[in-house]
Amino acid sequence: MAPQPKGRTDFQVMTEIGIIAQLANARLERSLPEGLSAAQFGVLNHFMRRGGQESPAQLAKAFQITKGAMTNTLQRLEAQGFVAIVGDKADGRRKLVSLTPAGVAAYEAGVAALRPRMEAMRAAFTEAEFAAALPFLTGLRTWLDDNR
Repeated sequence: MAPQPKGRTDFQVMTEIGIIAQLANARLERSLPEGLSAAQFGVLNHFMRRGGQESPAQLAKAFQITKGAMTNTLQRLEAQGFVAIVGDKADGRRKLVSLTPAGVAAYEAGVAALRPRMEAMRAAFTEAEFAAALPFLTGLRTWLDDNR
């Protein structure tokens, strides 16, 4: 296996982001209420940020997963009463997904369960450190999103 190119900060940054994502996801999974997966919480978080209704295909695209994988996650969320899936009145072939009050409550329970771990992380870094990281991370995310 070839080593990473030396001196390439772009590789180093992406490696760090990958490791951070893995560690954060594991921490998230350990913290969430029983029966709520990281993937399911991600969908709840998406709706809490954006609101409205979206089709399973739109959600799959947003999460960059297959429509089948998203359908599976949505079926699990629907079975728990966290999302409602209804037919689109404008296009009978399409479904629309929206968050339910139970979904909002599940999201809030997830956030509450994460709070102690988030507070411990916040205590390890200053507000200035978090603020300084945001412009680069936002720019990188935007670039990656625009260049899918």
